[in-house]
Amino acid sequence: MFRALLTAVLVVWCGCTPVNRYDLILRGGMIYDGSGAPPFIADVGVRGLRVAAVGDLAGAHADTVLDVSGLAVSPGFINMLSWAPLSLIRDGRSESDIRQGITLELFGEGQSMGPLNAAMKSEVLRGLVEYLGGDDAYRAATGREPVTLPWTTLREYLDFLVTKGVAPNVASMVGATTVREHELGHENRQPSPAELRRMQEHVAAAMADGAMGLGASLIYAPAFYAETEELVALSTVISSYDGLVTAHIRSEGNKLLESVDELITIAREADVRAEIYHLKAAGQSNWGKLDSVVAHVEAARAEGLAITADMYTYTAAATGFDAAMPPEVQEGGFGAWRMRLQDPATRDRLEQEMNTPTDAWENLYLAAGADNILLGGFRSSELRPLVGRTLADVAAERGTSPAATAMDLVVEDSSRVDVVFFVMAEENIRNKLRLPWVSLGTDAPSMATEGAFLESNPHPRAYGAFPRLLGKYVRDEGILSLAEAIRRITSLPADNLAIDGRGRLVEGHYADIAVFDTAEIRDRATYEAPHQYSTGMVHVLINGTLVLLDGDHTGALPGRVVLGPGAE
Repeated sequence: MFRALLTAVLVVWCGCTPVNRYDLILRGGMIYDGSGAPPFIADVGVRGLRVAAVGDLAGAHADTVLDVSGLAVSPGFINMLSWAPLSLIRDGRSESDIRQGITLELFGEGQSMGPLNAAMKSEVLRGLVEYLGGDDAYRAATGREPVTLPWTTLREYLDFLVTKGVAPNVASMVGATTVREHELGHENRQPSPAELRRMQEHVAAAMADGAMGLGASLIYAPAFYAETEELVALSTVISSYDGLVTAHIRSEGNKLLESVDELITIAREADVRAEIYHLKAAGQSNWGKLDSVVAHVEAARAEGLAITADMYTYTAAATGFDAAMPPEVQEGGFGAWRMRLQDPATRDRLEQEMNTPTDAWENLYLAAGADNILLGGFRSSELRPLVGRTLADVAAERGTSPAATAMDLVVEDSSRVDVVFFVMAEENIRNKLRLPWVSLGTDAPSMATEGAFLESNPHPRAYGAFPRLLGKYVRDEGILSLAEAIRRITSLPADNLAIDGRGRLVEGHYADIAVFDTAEIRDRATYEAPHQYSTGMVHVLINGTLVLLDGDHTGALPGRVVLGPGAE
């Protein structure tokens, strides 16, 4: 009695928590700590934002105790390629990703939400207002009156997002396209020394503000116009901040090997870590190149270069019709591109180019074929009945060629149009999953099965990329062990990004935790019916807060900005 009273007095006096008292305990789960080591049965104690203990906590107490016996308990998953910067403004709950176990979203494939000049801010604001559904919807989603864009720098955007409230943690690369557009607009030329110096200054400022590195997307205009030397100059800046350079490489098809070698050259010359975004061999004639790509990467790794990659677990890519037309026709930005598509002479030349094999630019139209191009989303309500149909089908209905139909749809919708291209081999998916240096990304927005999200047919990866790995490829096909799969989506990306305190389920790390049923984890989204949540994820904690409880979203929005290693 005296000992208990003394303990209580000491607790009040020092304001501390007893060592056997936690905010939450997960009891009896199968622990996969993210290292790739075999699992073990243990309890997890969470106190505040962090994991306070992993082990036998039989004598401990907590405000919340969850029996997770028979379930897998792992670090939360890191989405190495997220396109959720706008969708999280629309809906901060991040339903589709939380139900996959994702606790950290990484943005910035080429384009980032800063730094922005005045013209870029106006363009982003127009796009965001339209995406949200008009001025009233913008005011409701952002709390902004008048309708203005509340950020200029990348860090200001991330802080805005977290202040508004989001479920997952967020981080971003600074976009190589963004800093180029900041100084050169959409011009097809190389920067002057003064312009390049300013681009480097923008990169340095973003890195000091917490960017994870530099993101490039080299098949798209205006990024396509950048030469290797420009990318080396920008990457040299991030090297001093211990940043990572990521790239949608210049070609994933006809010049795949040369494009991989370009990124390796950038890594070598800039002395920087590098990651190939959504590694793939696109187009049937290129499927056999994957072995050579792996050989090139592993030779570079043997040389001492830190080259990694990520992927998604599907045979179709998703982008826009800008990836089906030469970058030269897109010079000057979308408005100039749309105008050219209405010129008869340009259309005749463009149709010939779209139907002619080439190594000069990435032609997903030819790589997939019109029968394997699925229309996914339009701005125009009049065109939305075409969602889910193939380009070949719509072209036949209209009595125009598939290439001409693609041009017409861009003009009619005043957008690049959301498109799914079936360009990959299933066997290559399995082969990539066997590579120990490959992590995972959705390459998609974070969505919900309600409201305005239902107006488009997204790629099913938006709802199922991570459970598809754990269900189809791990449990059902045995391509890799569950412990190794979890390492690939937790500690591997955390190490690649040089993030401290996340990616492992160990004492002292942030309590980003995924709890799932290994027998039930599976993707349900399909190309025909993509708006279906994955199943099998039972609980998700982010920064110590339950965001998913017994399979249901709690409404909690505990996401934080995760800063890069060079943040000042």
